[in-house]
Amino acid sequence: MRVLLSTIGSRGEVQPVLALASELRALGEDVRLCVPPDFRDWLAGLGFAVTPIGPELRGTAKARPSGDLRKLAEETVATQFATVAEAAEGCDVIVAAGALQLAARSIAERTGAAYVYAGFCPITLPSDRHSPPPMPWRSAETHRDRWNEDARHLNTLFGATLNAHRAEIGLAPVEDLQGHVFTDRPWLAADAALAPWPGPAGVVQTGAWLRPDERSLPAEVREFLDAGEPPVYVGFGSTRAEDGLAETLLAAARAHSRRVILARGWADLALSGAQPDALGIGEINQQALFERVAAVVHHGGAGTTTTAARAGVPQVVAPRMYDQFYFADRVRDLGIGAAHAPGAPTVESLTEALGSALRPDVAARAREFEGRVRHDGAGVAARHLLETAPLASA
Repeated sequence: MRVLLSTIGSRGEVQPVLALASELRALGEDVRLCVPPDFRDWLAGLGFAVTPIGPELRGTAKARPSGDLRKLAEETVATQFATVAEAAEGCDVIVAAGALQLAARSIAERTGAAYVYAGFCPITLPSDRHSPPPMPWRSAETHRDRWNEDARHLNTLFGATLNAHRAEIGLAPVEDLQGHVFTDRPWLAADAALAPWPGPAGVVQTGAWLRPDERSLPAEVREFLDAGEPPVYVGFGSTRAEDGLAETLLAAARAHSRRVILARGWADLALSGAQPDALGIGEINQQALFERVAAVVHHGGAGTTTTAARAGVPQVVAPRMYDQFYFADRVRDLGIGAAHAPGAPTVESLTEALGSALRPDVAARAREFEGRVRHDGAGVAARHLLETAPLASA
């Protein structure tokens, strides 16, 4: 079977897609990837056929999008129709993973391929039991009304352009873009203990797609870890960061007499000169590192939250956008860490949150919860895809 896995997100979306691709390849399947150009060389170096889609994303960690939203929407849809169609040539199934996968189902219809939509967080999939992720245009009060509001927004912004492209390839127009993209049986690539699906039935929860990372930690990181008590890890992934955030984070950790490992990320968090109690790092094996730190301070991305939970380490989640608020609330409600209030962190607010996460009872709950997080989500998804995709395309 030839499978196309497509995402237009940052590393938080690409990393789980790679996990599923690796499992499918191990089962002997032909896998192609359609991802932003930031990740082309990395994935190609792992032996995957990669089709880049859209512009590079790294700059968005420091800049907010600007320009006419309608024009940007038209360009996004046009790019997806052209690029996904090219990447899907000869494919038997298309898996669209993450937000704003607008063209993939239309391409699947045109080619006769099976289609699967997968989300990485429960609140990104419609349910009367939760609201969609917070966005500026949402004003309705109930969960269902907010999903309806979301559907109207999608139709208004993307509907006409999508249907124009569908007409060009001989397909009927779509009236409900939300339902069209998600289908009536979407997949949820999230751990059932950390991020359970609340219902209704119909969603296929496979577990989180995490790829085992066998890389050794760099020598300087091992030396830093060995030189004292477990430090606090700080990283904000592919998100933006306020000026001075690195210094704020350092001050909060020092208030608890903790050393710091600071991940640069796309926001380029950096230390101001050499500091004996802090170490700046680049991309690293988080699975190995998190097992050796006292706490993980991060933005609340699905992958980082799950990796920290699987390592049994307390977390401080300072959410910035989208589904990160959900994961902050889950970490707090499960008692495995602290949720920082929305807004820019201060030394005082981070010191308080970190103090909560470092309490012995929180650390004990985080260690206990480790045993509830499954490791086989990508494998479950790969096997389920091979069992069901031929039926979906028949």
